[in-house]
Amino acid sequence: MKFYEKILNYTDEIMKDIDSLIKIKSVSSTDKEASSEALRFMLKRAEEMGFQVKNIGDICGHIEYGQGDRIAAVLAHVDVVPAGEGWSVEPYALTEKDGRLYGRGIVDDKGSAVVALYCLKALKDNGIVPNKRIRLILGAAEEIGMNDMQTYFSEEPLPDMAFTPDSDYGICNCEKGILQLEISSPAHDGTTLTEFQSGSAVNAVPSRAYALIDCTETEDQSLRRFADAKPGEYDFIYTIDGLKIAATGKAAHASVPEQGLNTAVHLIRILAANFGELVLGSLCSFIDDAIGLETDGTSLGIACKDKHSGALTVNVGRVDINERISRAQIDIRYPVTADSAEIFDKVSERASYDGLRTKVISHEPPLSVPENAPIISILKNAYEAVTGKECKLYSTGGGTYARTLGGSGVAFGPAFPDDECHIHDVDESVDKEKFLTHAQICLEAVKNMAEQ
Repeated sequence: MKFYEKILNYTDEIMKDIDSLIKIKSVSSTDKEASSEALRFMLKRAEEMGFQVKNIGDICGHIEYGQGDRIAAVLAHVDVVPAGEGWSVEPYALTEKDGRLYGRGIVDDKGSAVVALYCLKALKDNGIVPNKRIRLILGAAEEIGMNDMQTYFSEEPLPDMAFTPDSDYGICNCEKGILQLEISSPAHDGTTLTEFQSGSAVNAVPSRAYALIDCTETEDQSLRRFADAKPGEYDFIYTIDGLKIAATGKAAHASVPEQGLNTAVHLIRILAANFGELVLGSLCSFIDDAIGLETDGTSLGIACKDKHSGALTVNVGRVDINERISRAQIDIRYPVTADSAEIFDKVSERASYDGLRTKVISHEPPLSVPENAPIISILKNAYEAVTGKECKLYSTGGGTYARTLGGSGVAFGPAFPDDECHIHDVDESVDKEKFLTHAQICLEAVKNMAEQ
């Protein structure tokens, strides 16, 4: 038996702990206490295995094995995005069905967190003593801006080498910058539109939206005919407050907005085509005119791309309009060579035409790690040892903890490109055999870091 195969001896225990972790509804955008509970669960399990642990403010911490001046690390997060509606199984439990493992966080990122813990256990149980400190660094706020790692590295040193299993295979050595903005007005200034809501997270394409409008029967029939010819599904419901239009589309991660069907922009487009933008209000006017159905920022004047990381993307993640608020949150993933300040200025200037204010919700600068970095060869060797295949470098619009590591780490796994995992979507899942292959790759990589 090759050493990396020893992780398979823990399969039942891994699945049990993943199930327990997924059952903690650690949606950091709405329940910080549950996210802290998930962190504490992982640290407690590590203590039970005999590891040293540290909890920093219930938002981050680490599990440590070994001694020495140098540090190698695996970084994972235990918070998740909201489950959303439409799952075929219970989202907050581990379910095995037709050879796949289902549950919110099984891929992003609870499954990998538990696997990494058992990689440390496999080293310890088999008497492998690392020549450095091996840490599993855990965070509980990755999905809401990664301030958990800012907190962690304000108290702890950066590792000498590290990876985060929070992306795809091969090795992601290049991550676009992430600029999340809020566009708002002091009050809703529309007339026909009285309420609009879509999305629960800025970093996801919203699959559901609804609008409440005050319209005539003739306008209602016109809307129905127009909606029938457009992408998505639209239900028309009469309420005491007016006509409610509920839209259903397709969720996707904000890094690949073109893979989803954004109900916010599609519903606004239908309303604008029927009523005109003025009666919908300045925020809807801005969204329809300056963004529309585009995902590349052309109408905003920010479209750009480079050969290292590809094209800029734009996603309208949340829209909230009622008598008290009028705001939208957008997620922009920009190439590593682009200027974030210039992008912000252009968006802010365009929004000001409609009398709207723009503010930064969060900003994560881009990452670019050179091909000759030591961690690259370590991870390549691990992947190729387990799979027998070449491990290629790639770039992503996704944001991972790798960008907090000052160039000493990259994203590596757990998803394989030929496995549709529905990350940030309903029915998040992974092929079980591929997941166990990831576990073996992870153990090989941790062992290589321990001995390097």
